[in-house]
Amino acid sequence: MVEGTLTQTAVYPRVAERHALTLDSAAAVLAHNHPSGSPDPSRADERLTATLRQALALVEVRVLDHLVIGRLSAVSLAERGMV
Repeated sequence: MVEGTLTQTAVYPRVAERHALTLDSAAAVLAHNHPSGSPDPSRADERLTATLRQALALVEVRVLDHLVIGRLSAVSLAERGMV
């Protein structure tokens, strides 16, 4: 949905909502990579997940997970109880 630079990406909740509504989605799985190679979620990742969950809930789309992809592995925020 969005592309960023090496160090940051701007993710707007309304863009996620529009995309979900266009696809008539009931649920969504969020995912992004960390160019550093480490899949550990940052505080910004945690805040973004919460923001998108709240925004998508307004249009009845449930966030099932947010995956952070590293070089050799991925982290599920749902498995960590953050979704």
